Amino acid sequence: MFNLKPISRDSIETALAKAERYRLLNEPNEAESICRDILEIDPANRQARISLVLALTDAIPQESGAFANALTAISGLEAEYDRAYYSGIAWERRAKAYFDANGPGSSGYVYDWIVKALQFFEQAEQLRSVGNDDAILRWNTCVRFLDRHKELRLKTEEAPEPILSE
Repeated sequence: MFNLKPISRDSIETALAKAERYRLLNEPNEAESICRDILEIDPANRQARISLVLALTDAIPQESGAFANALTAISGLEAEYDRAYYSGIAWERRAKAYFDANGPGSSGYVYDWIVKALQFFEQAEQLRSVGNDDAILRWNTCVRFLDRHKELRLKTEEAPEPILSE
């Protein structure tokens, strides 16, 4: 019925700034839309791809499928460091969103997902450029989260992963 309209290449920088503002205003869908518009005309735009990933992970607490969509977007990142680092972000945010929702039996899942995030951050740390301690900062945040929530523990029984409205 209605067709999407392309943006101009000259508007990319201001569109990226708008996407960041929408993320800061906790409006991830608007940020996602802007990033997708940018990627339509500039598929190799690293900053738009990263902003898209972050917008999708911002939506994990409210939107079903946001986590899976974030993983798909992450697979499109060119650099191995970016794929590792943003995978860690996605798993960390998934864990914390599930923790905040306090789902039944969430303890084991949250712990497992934080550990998965830690594994990605450790991988990113090995791939980082000199002076980039972002992965270490995220690692430390996850470790402190586990320290604050000692009730979280390793999942002891195999059960199907919960269906989430992420």
